[in-house]
Amino acid sequence: MKFVDEAFIDIAAGDGGNGCVSFRHEKYKEFGGPNGGDGGRGGHVFAVADPNLNTLVDFRYARRHEARRGQHGMGSDMFGAAGDDITLKMPVGTVISDAETGDVLYELLTPGEVITIAKGGDGGFGNMRFKSAINRAPRQKTPGWPGEAKSLKLELKVLADVGLLGMPNAGKSTLITAISNARPRIADYPFTTLHPNLGVVRVGPEQSFVVADLPGLIEGAAEGAGLGHLFLRHLQRTRLLLHIVDLAPFDDNVDPVAQARAIVGELKKYDEALFRKPRWLVLNKLDMVPADERAARVKDFVRRLRFKGPVFEISALTREGCEPLIKAVFQHVQAQQVAEQPSVDVDPRFDDSVGK
Repeated sequence: MKFVDEAFIDIAAGDGGNGCVSFRHEKYKEFGGPNGGDGGRGGHVFAVADPNLNTLVDFRYARRHEARRGQHGMGSDMFGAAGDDITLKMPVGTVISDAETGDVLYELLTPGEVITIAKGGDGGFGNMRFKSAINRAPRQKTPGWPGEAKSLKLELKVLADVGLLGMPNAGKSTLITAISNARPRIADYPFTTLHPNLGVVRVGPEQSFVVADLPGLIEGAAEGAGLGHLFLRHLQRTRLLLHIVDLAPFDDNVDPVAQARAIVGELKKYDEALFRKPRWLVLNKLDMVPADERAARVKDFVRRLRFKGPVFEISALTREGCEPLIKAVFQHVQAQQVAEQPSVDVDPRFDDSVGK
């Protein structure tokens, strides 16, 4: 299935039904009085976060979604039925914004979360509503209120704990294949990854984290060059970035340090908050560097890049160095999760630690 992480849709909630003007007519009941019922409410439009979906492709081909209008009121005190609601299933991580202003309206972050994105119009009043002591035969009624209509932009930001970024052919797809259950396409030419791939990394029983592999970035990505700029939004919700660097490029004229600096520059241009995220350096393809030259080459690279954070030396192809990386990443993600949990005030009467 083609991966789609952006779509535009038009939605319309149902209009409310009109109120009714009617009077009770029965034999021997000359003044039966008003009995016109109210109109029914128009149908709402809901959005639900479905964990079984991972793309917005369905909304690429079905752009118009309308709920039913409410039925009109009728005589004999009969109210109109409410219009049928509609529910749109969207992937977890979908951001819903106004297509015209760009304002973010809703975010679906929890599986099963349901939100109302367009409310149906209320039904109009029938003439029975206007009966009073001085107006015993009202002929007033009100029309139903219109339902909300919106033009929306849907944007999917994948929910991953760790994001992989780097130049094309840096070995990101090979790494995610080596450490997780993801099986992206791998080839010996750039841009084999055309859409994000998610993988679950199992560290131990009930210990895991989610990693996202994005298409490779190139210089100028923030301005639209290459493919990676289309998917940089998927890194915004990650807790950690792993900067994968090819330490043994085939072309001797390619400087890995210059490539690494270019990636960092593109992050800063795209989003300052993304640039400030924790970022670790992962030097890949050490299997292609002679063993007696590895230490010197790594030391020279880190010195020239002036990188101050954690540095890992691996070979994704042979899995050398992958286990220490996985364990360190899991510990970092776990610590972040604990720090993000809101503190809860415990009543001293129910706190077991009190008095110990």
